[in-house]
Amino acid sequence: MITALAVPAVHGAAYWGPGFGWWFLLIPLFWIALFVILFAVFGRRWRRAAMHSGYGPYGRMTPTRQAEATLAERYAQGDIDEVEYRKRLEVLRANAPVPPEH
Repeated sequence: MITALAVPAVHGAAYWGPGFGWWFLLIPLFWIALFVILFAVFGRRWRRAAMHSGYGPYGRMTPTRQAEATLAERYAQGDIDEVEYRKRLEVLRANAPVPPEH
């Protein structure tokens, strides 16, 4: 009768082995992989949305910034020379609206 009770314990030890083994690593690796995938997908979207909604250095461009960018592009392409670029840039900045204070 003692041998009958010992058989399931031996069978259980043989089934699971000396511990969980490599199966134990799958649970944390699954969660780590899940968070990495979620951050890769949604993190990129959140950063792009923040960039185009007025936050960060590349946020919404004001009309003055758009005009300065166009002027800089024309200067880079060689459509205008440096003297004309500086004159027009000075006029743009002098006539730029003052942003409201928060």
